[in-house]
Amino acid sequence: MFVFGNIVDFIEFFRLVYNVMHLTTSSTTTMTDTTHIAPRDKAEILAQALPYIRQFHGKTMVIKYGGNAMTDPALQADFAEDVVLLKLVGINPVVVHGGGPQIETALKRLGKKGEFIQGMRVTDAETMEVVEWVLAGEVQQDIVGLINQAGGKAVGLTGRDGGMIRAQKLKLLDTLDPSKEHDVGQVGEIVSIDPSVVKALQDDAFIPVISPIGFGENNESYNINADVVAAKLATVLKAEKLMMLTNISGVLDKQGQLITDLTARQIEDLFADGTISGGMLPKISGALDAAKSGVNSVHIIDGRVPHALLLEILTDQAFGTMIRSY
Repeated sequence: MFVFGNIVDFIEFFRLVYNVMHLTTSSTTTMTDTTHIAPRDKAEILAQALPYIRQFHGKTMVIKYGGNAMTDPALQADFAEDVVLLKLVGINPVVVHGGGPQIETALKRLGKKGEFIQGMRVTDAETMEVVEWVLAGEVQQDIVGLINQAGGKAVGLTGRDGGMIRAQKLKLLDTLDPSKEHDVGQVGEIVSIDPSVVKALQDDAFIPVISPIGFGENNESYNINADVVAAKLATVLKAEKLMMLTNISGVLDKQGQLITDLTARQIEDLFADGTISGGMLPKISGALDAAKSGVNSVHIIDGRVPHALLLEILTDQAFGTMIRSY
């Protein structure tokens, strides 16, 4: 059986497949040179990917896009190509993005310093304005542009569009003293998600790109953790997979070693001993909730790996940590 040499051949050949499939929609396609890959090996690459394409055809995959993959130009292009290729082979990707570094940069320009409590950004009225124009403007439109440039048809949404994400003020209890409640301003928790607009876009061959902003009963805006939005959306859409791209190889133990598989009980132990803390708390909590609620598989993967998304879905190469509910 053909074994990918550092998986480079797989990527290069599938980039060629991607280029051929979307050639009619893009006049700027740069063809990848795959002449060094033997015809037999090309056939083997397709043969190994075909079962995954068949298995996931027509299925929804929610992708939380964040970390270095959002800031490194080469990784941005890789991500856009991966999303478009998934759509072309019949898989329905839904992208939920973060934007913490971009919000921090914008706040610094205004002379404001970001504050976090238990992984949640404290969001006063002025900060909320910044969050909205950075996420729904700058960051979202960059992602939409990259996917469209790669040959896809992306549409940007916030939780306001189609009444998608109804929210209320988050009651954040102290992890050490549950009787104590932290006020984190206009940070929201999800009341309900109406996925109608997302499904309508999927049915019409579009790729939804969602900013994690919800609205309250008085039309106020709420900043919602993107990991939580991705997890809840995956549950409501009955997604086949929830993929969370991060800046690390996955969940690490106290020795810094990758944990490739996590159960609910193990996660509770890691919460209790502080191994999982800070910004990882909402990420792992959301992932576990999604797994318990019927999402078939939840993966936390290293967004610093080129084409990490494609490799996780269409190969038998395991990346990152898989969360299981049992």
